[in-house]
Amino acid sequence: MVKGRALGGVSIILRGLIIEVRAVFSGFIVPGTALFFVSIFIFILGRNFFGLMPYVFTATRHLRITLSLSLPLWLGRVVLRVVMQLEHNLAHLVPEGTPGGLMPVIVVIETVRIIIRPGTLAVRLAANMVAGHLLLALLGGQGPALSGVALRGLVVGLLCLMALECGVACIQAYVFTILRALYLADHSRLTMAGGKRAA
Repeated sequence: MVKGRALGGVSIILRGLIIEVRAVFSGFIVPGTALFFVSIFIFILGRNFFGLMPYVFTATRHLRITLSLSLPLWLGRVVLRVVMQLEHNLAHLVPEGTPGGLMPVIVVIETVRIIIRPGTLAVRLAANMVAGHLLLALLGGQGPALSGVALRGLVVGLLCLMALECGVACIQAYVFTILRALYLADHSRLTMAGGKRAA
């Protein structure tokens, strides 16, 4: 196959993303994990760009889609950790050196922090997609009421906002992918550390 400049640019971006994901896992990575996260990145990026087309619904602005991307992998890792290393996971909820009186509060805070991770990740992606699309729709609806210089200014503003939305589509796909990898890497390190202690 003959590679064009666009395809070469895409391959450079994907190689960079694979390097980023491998750096996040830093030795705890299973073969194929980086490609799994690259496929998530491509899926989210494609849906974000499709949503910028007129009369196309952006799938990533719906919590049903974003939660289905963030929840299963997190849930599988947490269930695996609870089933295989319950005592280590309970001990990990309290950092070393915590005063005895604060231990119950710290356990609750750490538990809530772990539980809300996929929800915050899903809401972050959906909210950022909705915000830009809503602003585009509101500004675009003002066109029929304007004329002359105001209309030209609105068109220029909409073009700038569209360019900004293209950047946001890329950034949100990258942020979602890297944060998802960071959360999984955190759980993987804890699981392997608990396994070494048990051994």
